[in-house]
Amino acid sequence: MAMLEVKNLNVYYGVIHALHDVSFEVEEGEVVALIGANGAGKTTTLHTVTGLLQAKSGSVVFEGKDITKKPGHEIVRMGIGHVPEGRRVFANLTVEENLRMGAYTRPRGEVADSLKEVYSWFPRLEERKRQPAGTLSGGEQQMLAMGRAMMAKPRILLMDEPSMGLSPLFVGEIFKIIEKVSSAGTTVLLVEQNAKKALSIADRAYVLETGRIGKFGKASDLLNDDAIKKAYLGE
Repeated sequence: MAMLEVKNLNVYYGVIHALHDVSFEVEEGEVVALIGANGAGKTTTLHTVTGLLQAKSGSVVFEGKDITKKPGHEIVRMGIGHVPEGRRVFANLTVEENLRMGAYTRPRGEVADSLKEVYSWFPRLEERKRQPAGTLSGGEQQMLAMGRAMMAKPRILLMDEPSMGLSPLFVGEIFKIIEKVSSAGTTVLLVEQNAKKALSIADRAYVLETGRIGKFGKASDLLNDDAIKKAYLGE
């Protein structure tokens, strides 16, 4: 049984049919990429998995439990972390206050150790722990959003466009951190506009095309697929 199984999801925004029978799965320990053009339904898919949107039909099963109708806060408690598109840090709170917000589901006695762990991943956040989050650079805010999600000790981390708007230097840093997170045992579902980067670190990938799964397979195979190269890799 896969860690995360998404089966025949249909999601609507009013009368607009955003996802059409979307199905995919993520095995424990994998990095799975979800790639596609703007408006293909990638963010909608993540929001449905994490309870921010309700599916019209279909199911989301996590570690054998149906979570399709569960509210977001319960889904976090079950072990699903979400790094949203656009970072969404609490601008007026300090870096450390933002991180502590991510640990609201955890026993109080475990928070200090989690902070140490996150600071070991992101030394720059420790340097700026008393700084308001809104004063950080875009790359630092992305690190903070990732660190905040990791404070909940997720079994699987859903990441939405982590490289968006970042300089090439920060993009490289963020992807190295994703690989470290994966190597440390956290499963990753990665939505990413930078398809080449995503496919270079993923085990498998699915291509979303206007709300439907088009292609899927090993990431290395898709990286060398001529149609994928032309549509998403600029080759």
